[in-house]
Amino acid sequence: MKAYYQHAGITIYHGDCREILPQVFGDVIVTDPPYGTGWVRGGGDVGEFHAKHERPDWDVFSVDWINPSYGRTWAVFCPKNRASEVGECFDKSGILFYRKTNPRPNGPDVEAIVTNFVPWAADRLEFSAYNGDSPLHPCQKPLELMEWVICEVSTPYDLIVDPFMGSGSTLQAAKKTGRKAIGIEIEEKYCEIAAKRLSQEVLNFTADSHEQTELLGSGPIPSGQSTESER
Repeated sequence: MKAYYQHAGITIYHGDCREILPQVFGDVIVTDPPYGTGWVRGGGDVGEFHAKHERPDWDVFSVDWINPSYGRTWAVFCPKNRASEVGECFDKSGILFYRKTNPRPNGPDVEAIVTNFVPWAADRLEFSAYNGDSPLHPCQKPLELMEWVICEVSTPYDLIVDPFMGSGSTLQAAKKTGRKAIGIEIEEKYCEIAAKRLSQEVLNFTADSHEQTELLGSGPIPSGQSTESER
């Protein structure tokens, strides 16, 4: 299994999480799986729905991919009305909440985060955040939200795994909180976006122009290639 991107404890795999996740040995699963929204950007106002014509095959809510043996601790985003289905996958579960300060018109202002890390030492059981304009992914989560979730359900020594990585917010949050992480994403365009986000963080802006040019070349590992350490 070859990495799409690998640097400083962060690894990205391009493929179906149902095939890759059983091969990954992580401590904590933190993820935002598809909800069956069918929302796409472009061709209208931000937040416009085109589910009837645009929904990809994978954009269907399901708990079939969840296997508690894949991780010790889980934190799974889902609609509030589907939280019980996710919770039933574990021996014990509780719910944290993400409260949106700018929900889309007629949309929910709260999403559930089902976790089997109970009881947890949470400062609060919900986190409020502006969910932005989702410039990189239709369901992009705020970075500060992902940092909060990761810190509530893991330690700095844990390996974080996100089976539905999207644009890489979970990986970026893991990196910012000093954790190693693995992301899995079925659509290659989002693997590329996530790899570029993570690569930008390694730029040394105090370096001279020659050094910065070299660093800019340390982005995603192109398909079919590998790093020296993998050869």
